[in-house]
Amino acid sequence: MMATREEAVLADEIETLGMTRSRTPAAFAKGLSFEAVELAYGDVAAVCRVSLAVEPGEVLCLLGQSGCGKTSLLRLAAGIEQPDAGRILIDGEVVAGQGAFVPPERRGVGLVFQDYALFPHLTNLENVMFGLNGLKRTEAMREARLALARVDLADLADVYPHELSGGQQQRVALARAMAPRPGILLLDEPFSGLDRRLRDQVRADTLAVLREAKATVIIVTHDPEEAMRLADRIALLRKGQLVQLGAPAELYRHPADLGVARFFCELNEIEARIVGGMADTPIGRFAAPELPEGPAIVAIRPQGIALAPAGRGVPGRVLERRFLGELDLVEVIADGLERPLVLRLRDAGNVKKGDETGLLVDPGEVLVFAAGGA
Repeated sequence: MMATREEAVLADEIETLGMTRSRTPAAFAKGLSFEAVELAYGDVAAVCRVSLAVEPGEVLCLLGQSGCGKTSLLRLAAGIEQPDAGRILIDGEVVAGQGAFVPPERRGVGLVFQDYALFPHLTNLENVMFGLNGLKRTEAMREARLALARVDLADLADVYPHELSGGQQQRVALARAMAPRPGILLLDEPFSGLDRRLRDQVRADTLAVLREAKATVIIVTHDPEEAMRLADRIALLRKGQLVQLGAPAELYRHPADLGVARFFCELNEIEARIVGGMADTPIGRFAAPELPEGPAIVAIRPQGIALAPAGRGVPGRVLERRFLGELDLVEVIADGLERPLVLRLRDAGNVKKGDETGLLVDPGEVLVFAAGGA
């Protein structure tokens, strides 16, 4: 059957989109602010006086363990929940708080749920069209097809969600959220249902689409590596409170407390005592000029300890060696330590269980915290 002129034009646009991947971006990126926001479910505090500003066009990850308030904060931004106290603003306009409440459909916010929430009885095209009911059907169909093309699913427009892989369903959900060209996109654990190999590829593809759309994006995740891969900034939450906000490198290299450090990396934690700005441990002394004298915890990342021939560095004995593919996991005990040190090495050489060895510590991989912190 010969295509109509409109279909031919649309096909040309989709082909061009496939080459440039830059058509139909979000209309305008919007800023989002939380000002001393609180939310409780009965007697359980979910969000505790959180203040946070997300810049237009920024990708921000809300990171933390289950139950820390990440999804509650997302639901507040979407308008699904109303704050008990504080204000939420979009581009300086109060959308919740002080007697004001703008309903979700008037906020210009797109939302991708953890389970994607696709309608099984609708085709992928119809799912994407669902949020475009303000347009004429022909225009809605046009925008939906362009949105599917933007996530490389134009050829699957007329099949149903159950015929897709998990990664493809995630992209349909993303296309549906982006089709109305929202100024803010909210994604709730969007990759948690995917296996590891698929997750890496879908994350990379999704981030490329989000960058091209130029919308403000907030992604909820409990995976620190995912947050570091995706975010311009990370907001780490704990028990409903904002613990630290900053670029991924800042949170990793300069964690606000021991709890933040633990979240981003496995640590060797050694009890110490700070005297004269130095933390004394059985395996060496480490600088801690900003901490008061007294008990402390020295935290050493596993990649911050290297093996050396016996007689060099701190004496130790190998307790275990495990091959992990790209890395070797080695456990070494040293005099004065209650627990063995865990090392992650690119190549542990010929070392084996029972060998005497030396340990060299990289000061750049050492963090020192006052005892009794998080």
